[in-house]
Amino acid sequence: MRSGAAVISLLLLLGRVAGGGAGAGNGHPDPEAEDCFCHLTGVLDDCFCDIESIDDFNSYKIFPKLQKLQERDYFRYYKVNLKRPCPFWSNDGHCSIKDCHVEPCSESEVPIGIKAANFNKYSEEVNTVVQLQECEEANKLGAVNSTLSNQTKEAFIDWARYDDAQDHFCELDDELSPDAEYVDLLLNPERYTGYRGLSAWRVWNSIYEENCFKPRSVYRPLNPLAPSRGDGDGESFYTWLEGLCLEKRVFYRLISGLHASINLHLCAKYLLDDAWGRTRWGPNLKEFQCRFHPTETKGEGPRRLKNLYFLYLIQLRALSKVALYFERSIVDLYTGNITEDTITKKQLLEVLDETKSFPMHFDEKSMFAGNKKEAKTLKEEFRLHFKNISRIMDCVGCDKCRLWGKLQTQGLGTALKILFSEREIKNLPERSPSSGFQLTRQEVVALLNAFGRLSTSIQELQIFKMLLKDKRFPAPAVFCFRWSVLKAG
Repeated sequence: MRSGAAVISLLLLLGRVAGGGAGAGNGHPDPEAEDCFCHLTGVLDDCFCDIESIDDFNSYKIFPKLQKLQERDYFRYYKVNLKRPCPFWSNDGHCSIKDCHVEPCSESEVPIGIKAANFNKYSEEVNTVVQLQECEEANKLGAVNSTLSNQTKEAFIDWARYDDAQDHFCELDDELSPDAEYVDLLLNPERYTGYRGLSAWRVWNSIYEENCFKPRSVYRPLNPLAPSRGDGDGESFYTWLEGLCLEKRVFYRLISGLHASINLHLCAKYLLDDAWGRTRWGPNLKEFQCRFHPTETKGEGPRRLKNLYFLYLIQLRALSKVALYFERSIVDLYTGNITEDTITKKQLLEVLDETKSFPMHFDEKSMFAGNKKEAKTLKEEFRLHFKNISRIMDCVGCDKCRLWGKLQTQGLGTALKILFSEREIKNLPERSPSSGFQLTRQEVVALLNAFGRLSTSIQELQIFKMLLKDKRFPAPAVFCFRWSVLKAG
């Protein structure tokens, strides 16, 4: 993981040294790169932040720290149920390569503190088990400790009661289900799996057409994978957004940004044919152009990438707001290893401090700010639409796509929960864990890893920009399937 970050940083540095942002080494912009990126600049819609500021902030402030944080044990193990049935239709999807398989962790691989119920105390019993590395004892500690004090029991009850009353934006997996398993995210990276066809198209079509908001007068499909879209440079398609209220525009841009981010990961970690019949993972420039070049997307590719930046800004704002929660001394990132946990907490606070320093945050107070009754109704509609999208993730036919789809939607859902819980976060008692705003470990892991995916997307975008400008790496002739449904995943 760390070596991958080093490679990205080196490529970015070489790109700046070679051309300083100019194209083809002669001081003139490369038309190919210009077509893809000339509109990817300036201030984003519905906020006062420009793309260049995000690029610099991400590259030099956030991305390196996030890479290190995601390698810590607390954030690399994610508990997920990949066997939940699709609630909407029969799941008939499949992958075309073996790399879509997810390998769950064995009981002995997961740190005992992550599995222990009494996760806020460094008990002698837990540390003894860690030292002995006995799987049998580890399993015992994975259950609820019946010797908990009455005060701690009351705290758990309060947490559960508050958790049930929270404005959850996601359908959460039951972590006690026998089908829920821990997955090592570092060993199951998000990349191209070959998942495509009608199954993948149906997932995205349901997300866009049944859950995104649009005026009643708009009959054209919102799904960018739909065979027929508008013509021209994309203006005609996006004009209807201006007829929606801010909240509904934000909703669409979040979904579009998530879709763009996922597509970028697939293009950047593509299974390529190498010399002598071997294969390797690397950037596929042709695939990137098929998904984002204006000619191949009827002018919409740059707008999709702008929505990625918008999504990044939303989740960045959520992290800056939740910093206060993690600064409380009672909030531990517990694995059972006090040295590991101290380092992890320190690195997390460093990341959160950086997020607070960003000068052009999205202003969430502009949302749901009208008539109280109407605002409350709109917020609930917004929440239920997104919660339904989280349920659609159980319909993804590829295990690895489902894993990362569930994690990234839960991460975004957690960010939305944070954005609209400002008063609860500010009113947190100084040391009490038993009342007020709470995040489960599952939400914390999803939140940071989902933001890590966005940070990586923006870094990968810089790589593609550099490759398009570099004549030593000529772009292949682009031939994309016009029936976009075939390249849905």
